Amino acid sequence: MPADSFGSLVSRPLKGAIAAQVAALFNDRKRGERPVIRQPDGLFGPDSVAWRVHGDVTSMMVGGVASLLLQMLHPAVLAGVWDHSNFRADMHGRLRRTARFIAVTTYGARAEAEAAIARVRGIHGHIRGTLPDGTPYEANDPALLAWVHVTETVSFLDAWIRYADPAMPAADQDRYFKEMARVGRALGADPVPQSRAEAMALITATRPALRSDYRTREVARLVLSQPAPSRMAEPLQQLALQAGVDLLPPWARRMHGLSGPALSGPLVRAGTLGIARTLRWAFQREAALGGRPAGAAARGGGAD
Repeated sequence: MPADSFGSLVSRPLKGAIAAQVAALFNDRKRGERPVIRQPDGLFGPDSVAWRVHGDVTSMMVGGVASLLLQMLHPAVLAGVWDHSNFRADMHGRLRRTARFIAVTTYGARAEAEAAIARVRGIHGHIRGTLPDGTPYEANDPALLAWVHVTETVSFLDAWIRYADPAMPAADQDRYFKEMARVGRALGADPVPQSRAEAMALITATRPALRSDYRTREVARLVLSQPAPSRMAEPLQQLALQAGVDLLPPWARRMHGLSGPALSGPLVRAGTLGIARTLRWAFQREAALGGRPAGAAARGGGAD
């Protein structure tokens, strides 16, 4: 049943419950976090492609899973997380902080976005160490930041195209990379792609440095087996995790030792598309009926 038809049969309390459950995935109530409200004076503005792409909860969740799995294939990025993060005890917290950073830098006021960027740069300044082969690393290394940036932007955009806008013009795709370059440069990344072609070239150039070992597999296991925070969120989370793996390029799935989508691929995509439509309906109805923020602004979004 289409989401619009479904929506006409469902009470407002259920609409609110769906939106609230999803918003809770991205806002730590114990820390007093509230959904980010869209501000017109931020880094991008209402007419930006970033506002459009980052406003879809499902595609951002799928892209977030894929980007994290891609990032962990770089030994130095993996080491920074492995040596300086509590991700093994709080994987959901790490993902929530990353999501909140994206929401604040996309939709928050300029001062709020710049403060979030400065906070992340400050954290990165303390992260350094040595790889198992003796090679030193620093989280503020421009090349490492460029890898994190390009994997996020490519994954978010590809998930948006697959689950929200399959006919997205190439010009809008390039515009998205150009817009997001502002955040990449502010974080210290270099080089920062400003088009899809430049993004794909950077990924190709970085592939020889990528590796997979027991630590990479452990991170993937933790990402893909994390429990949902509630029973209502369980179907959404499981589909988002499977869809994130499905979004990976085949070479990345092979490096992680993850099976390809094969026969399950169409089922995962169909199920994820159905949930995406339902969530858009829930957030749009809540925004229209109760003045709640819609889409990514309702979910929050942060990086550590």
